[in-house]
Amino acid sequence: MATIKERVDRLEKLMAELIKAQQRTELELERLSKEMIEFKEENRKQNKEMNKRWGELANKLGTIVEDIVAPAVSPVIKQYFNCEIDDLQVNRKKKDIKTGLKDEFDVIAVSDDCKTVFLVEVKSTPKIDYINEFKDKKIDRFLALFPEYREYKLIPIFASLRLEEDIINYLTKQKIYAMAYKEWEYMDILNFDKIDN
Repeated sequence: MATIKERVDRLEKLMAELIKAQQRTELELERLSKEMIEFKEENRKQNKEMNKRWGELANKLGTIVEDIVAPAVSPVIKQYFNCEIDDLQVNRKKKDIKTGLKDEFDVIAVSDDCKTVFLVEVKSTPKIDYINEFKDKKIDRFLALFPEYREYKLIPIFASLRLEEDIINYLTKQKIYAMAYKEWEYMDILNFDKIDN
């Protein structure tokens, strides 16, 4: 039978082992807590980066039609209007500080020799409402925001990748040029001969 001293020694030894085990557990929990914090931080950074990329992709998809139409503007204008473009601006934003009037214009093509500015509205999904907004409001806002072009002839062009016949007919009635792919081969003005120049 063990003596009291042996029992006390065994208990002290057991207590020392429990204390060491508790310390190891605390160290392990601390390590796991740090890893969890690092994991959350890394996950937050990855989410932020992914959201940024999604945002960039969404913005790119929003301007992809403009990116396709814009390079075709100068050659189409040269072909139909025989005007050299001196200044081509894409996604041009402007704000009048005095009045607070502001707008963004998809494509502005200026020919100084022809004294003409071509205002191109680009839509991925053409609708009558968009055409009405363009002719009834956007053109006036353009002239208000760019008074330097008031002496220039303004030619409105409504562009998309594809335009249905009813949209082309409506544009023609509004005396707005319709620009889109012709048989998916090249960008073209589809109602040029139907509008008086």
